[in-house]
Amino acid sequence: MANLKEIRNRISSVSSTMQITSAMKMVSAAKLKKAQDAITAMRPYSNKLTELLQSLSATLDADSGSKYSVERELNNVLVVAITSNRGLCGAFNSNIIKQTNALINDVYSDKNVSVLAIGKKANDAFAKQDRVIANKSEVFDALTFENVAEIAEMIMKKFVEGEYDKVELVYNSFKNAATQIVMTEQYLPIVPIEGEDAHANLDYIFEPSKQEIVETLIPKSLKTQLFKGIRDSFASEHGARMTAMHKATDNATELRDQLKLTYNKARQAAITNEILEIVGGAEALNN
Repeated sequence: MANLKEIRNRISSVSSTMQITSAMKMVSAAKLKKAQDAITAMRPYSNKLTELLQSLSATLDADSGSKYSVERELNNVLVVAITSNRGLCGAFNSNIIKQTNALINDVYSDKNVSVLAIGKKANDAFAKQDRVIANKSEVFDALTFENVAEIAEMIMKKFVEGEYDKVELVYNSFKNAATQIVMTEQYLPIVPIEGEDAHANLDYIFEPSKQEIVETLIPKSLKTQLFKGIRDSFASEHGARMTAMHKATDNATELRDQLKLTYNKARQAAITNEILEIVGGAEALNN
């Protein structure tokens, strides 16, 4: 009977876990809808603004180029790793950590690489390597353009002052609830469009001058690009957590059903043994 008690306790434990994962799935699904609408509405604006400024930057003279387009000898690299503050979202965080480690150990193995952590999971992973220059995990507490703009201004300032020669963004791009694509984007210096596309669709009239427009809009574009990356990651996090909790709920349901079957078999075996003992005792008395 002790065995039956253990099985009952396991059934109760698995059922409780299933209720928790099911609740977390529903919460993530509700948050995902809002985050998905936000990134879907923002993407066309962000992509077009970036494309426009890259095209304009490609037509500027070298002497009048933006300070954010300056290419220097590559010695110091800053990687902005965007993860979540919480776990239970499958491989969402581990993929970002793996990609950032690949940049550190393979792509920029002979460079001085630092990490700006946006998300506690990134900070926990790279603080052990003594590479984190700042932890901006609190941005997810109030994910607004103004709060992200402060981070972007800090990054731009460090680049302009020559503290870093290149800045890379690593984040999860939202495709759908079940699919997140790990993206690595060059944030600074700005990469102008090259080839035939550089001079395509540039029949614009500029007022004031092209130089003034580019110098004014580039900081805004960089802030928007970072905000889009964080928004993408935020939507991807909820999609990954919803998918992970859905699978966990299914696994818990399957395990509970197996335990119930095991419990019924064990109970039936115990009852059969008791009947056999009673019958055996009766036969012994008759003899």
